[in-house]
Amino acid sequence: MSYDVICFDCDSTLSKIEGIDELARRAGCFDAMAKLTDLAMNGELPLEAVYGKRLETIKPDKTSIDWVADLYIKEIVNGVTEVFASLSARGKEIHIISGGLRQAILPLAKFLGLPEDHVHAVDIVFKDDGSYRGYNEKSPLARSGGKSEICKQLLNGKQSLVLIGDGKTDMEAKQPGVTVIGFGGVCDRQIVREVADYFIAETDLKAILPLIL
Repeated sequence: MSYDVICFDCDSTLSKIEGIDELARRAGCFDAMAKLTDLAMNGELPLEAVYGKRLETIKPDKTSIDWVADLYIKEIVNGVTEVFASLSARGKEIHIISGGLRQAILPLAKFLGLPEDHVHAVDIVFKDDGSYRGYNEKSPLARSGGKSEICKQLLNGKQSLVLIGDGKTDMEAKQPGVTVIGFGGVCDRQIVREVADYFIAETDLKAILPLIL
């Protein structure tokens, strides 16, 4: 099937890292934060139960956000640049929908030729000295069901949308007009295998192309 709108998760889908976990590693609290991330991505905890807690513990400053932004690009998943080039050449509307931090994801989007207004993620707020102040607590992407809301907005007036991602929060986007494809090339989750309309286990993202074109 060919889709009008094609959306991608970022962490463990476009890049091999989980940005929040890498920020936690840098801050010296990786083990506790990675466990919370995994519980949320496996659907064992609602995202809103861990989102603010993780950031308040890590307190990422502007320097660390710039650092993880570079890491997203360095750890890009195999085939991503080819997939984006192929979709762009066909005039497809492409978006990134992520529960990650928007300022950290924007450089990856730029690297892939995606405009900033096609990046849907959670804004982080810094103090004047670049230290952590907070995040946009009103963002739907900081809570369970948020990706479903964004997909519904993007689907407005269009026939079909597909979202490719690795976690439970991606699978929540499933609704009339929205197909979800589980990508297990970085992190293979049983809940995603069970819920996804299609599941790809290959480590190269180009494996999704036959499903979306």
